[in-house]
Amino acid sequence: MGSYLNPGNKGFRESLNSDIYVDKSGLIEKTNAKVDTRQKFLCISRPRRFGKSMAADMLAAYYGCGEDTAELFDRLKVSQASSYREHLNRYDVIKINMQEFLSLTYSVDEMLEMLQKYVRFDLLEQFEQAVRLRDENNLIQVMKDIYFRTQRPFVILIDEWDCLLREYQQDQDAQKKYLDFLRMWLKDKDYVGLAYMTGILPIKKYGSHSALNMFTEYSMTNPREMAKFFGFTEEVRALCGEYGRSFEETRAWYDGYDLMIMEGTVPKTYSMYSPKSVVDAMLSGIFDNYWNQTETYEALRVYIRMNFDGLKDAVVRMLAGESVLINTGTFSNDMTPSQAGTMC
Repeated sequence: MGSYLNPGNKGFRESLNSDIYVDKSGLIEKTNAKVDTRQKFLCISRPRRFGKSMAADMLAAYYGCGEDTAELFDRLKVSQASSYREHLNRYDVIKINMQEFLSLTYSVDEMLEMLQKYVRFDLLEQFEQAVRLRDENNLIQVMKDIYFRTQRPFVILIDEWDCLLREYQQDQDAQKKYLDFLRMWLKDKDYVGLAYMTGILPIKKYGSHSALNMFTEYSMTNPREMAKFFGFTEEVRALCGEYGRSFEETRAWYDGYDLMIMEGTVPKTYSMYSPKSVVDAMLSGIFDNYWNQTETYEALRVYIRMNFDGLKDAVVRMLAGESVLINTGTFSNDMTPSQAGTMC
């Protein structure tokens, strides 16, 4: 075990031990189906406090071969899946929070150098005595050599993958360098069994192509089979019963939007709630605007106040109970102006 290689189960165990834990382990059955397939690259885009980091902790605890975590998962929904035992603790997991490296450095070059150095440290500590390495200073070659020797694929989990794009909004050279690194590290590499990224923004494109076009994106507006696993849905009614809170009032406060997904051939609509808001309301008994106190709201407020293309006016109308028709397909949520000058 290391800081980045097979980091263990502490994060997920803390979630299980929390006052409120909602079982989202069904996500694992979905990711198991992607391992060692052409669909093994997943990118989950959600606002903050929608359970992205908790899910990454869960996947690290489940896939990591550093310790037996059956006692954590045997009582969860995923234990009923046919693929549960097949993938439990069978992989070397590399888990990275990009925000950590961004906060400790002052340039994209320094950030990428530190990231590779720290991950190599864990890999060498674990495998240097068992694997002959061609180049200890080359992360990609180290991982190739380890995989050739062990035949055990890596599960790579990247939380806050888009933080550099948000920090270096106007620096396209820095963005390109970062995205090119991710592409070289992940794309067409036999050692990757699963690559799973989370962030706020969708995959960034530059020029005429996408650096990470191998990823399938599961966004807020197109979550597909991942819809139930990020944010609270029908479990909110049960939480209200358990904590003696009004479901009608909870729905009025926090029922943010509806998602319609196909379950087999049958369409089903889910009401999506902010987990942060629901948990705080259940525990305190006070209904308040909890989510808009987070960093995500502060970033959005800047753009709302600009009222570009009538955004502020539309928000005011919706707060007054009106409906506003929006074509989300026309937006490119990359926090930089498009060639037409549109800020999304």
